[in-house]
Amino acid sequence: MLVAASALYAFGLWWMTLRPSIYDASVGGILTAVLRVLAAWPPTAWVTFDVVESASNVAMFVPLGLLVLGWGGRWWHGILIALLLSIAIETTQLAFLPTRVADARDVVANTLGAGLGVVALVLLRRLLPGSQDSHNPRHRKLIDTRAQ
Repeated sequence: MLVAASALYAFGLWWMTLRPSIYDASVGGILTAVLRVLAAWPPTAWVTFDVVESASNVAMFVPLGLLVLGWGGRWWHGILIALLLSIAIETTQLAFLPTRVADARDVVANTLGAGLGVVALVLLRRLLPGSQDSHNPRHRKLIDTRAQ
């Protein structure tokens, strides 16, 4: 299951970040129309293309944080891998994809997304009885020493 999820995520990440164009004209038209409607209503006027793009970048990397922990990595591995992968993606876009815009803000948003995925899974594992963390000797030792 983890192998399939990782492969699907890797393909989706490639599809979204390393194609010459992220979406076609029809999708762009729909997005523009939705953003116009949101801009016309004061409570949602703050939802701009930049906000949608940043939120999408954050959301796109949440699974990476989950997957890295799922494979047994430490919490900081997920964040470091996201940072390095994001830099590689943005560098590739800059060097080889003239129709794409490389942006340092994407690196920040992507890394934040992976960090949120890591935090979500760490918290979930701590809250659920019988989770992997409760069986991990490293965590048992930490818990046992706190009780003394």
